[in-house]
Amino acid sequence: MAKPSRAKVKKLQSEAMKAAAERRAEKAASKCAVTRGEVDLDRYAEVDQEWVAIGISAPARRALIDDGYYSLSDLRKASLSALKELHGVGPNVIRILVAEMKKADIQFRSK
Repeated sequence: MAKPSRAKVKKLQSEAMKAAAERRAEKAASKCAVTRGEVDLDRYAEVDQEWVAIGISAPARRALIDDGYYSLSDLRKASLSALKELHGVGPNVIRILVAEMKKADIQFRSK
């Protein structure tokens, strides 16, 4: 088998380096709609003041608002299992919401 020419080796190396750079750039590119600027954050800022005051994370606030829960009293319409299914609402947010609802003497809807 013949040894590839020096020019052929350089060309293959160049192509490999270019492909690797493209993979790194793709990996570094954000997959989050918020950081890509596809989400209108001002729309959420107008209605999420109560959630900010409680200390809920931004993804959870957006998920709650998208489902129509603008205040703690709105959660009466929701079951705990429905909230757990929302993308962005994790165990820490659930703990915060349950604690705040107990303080306000509000209960979740039973399934």
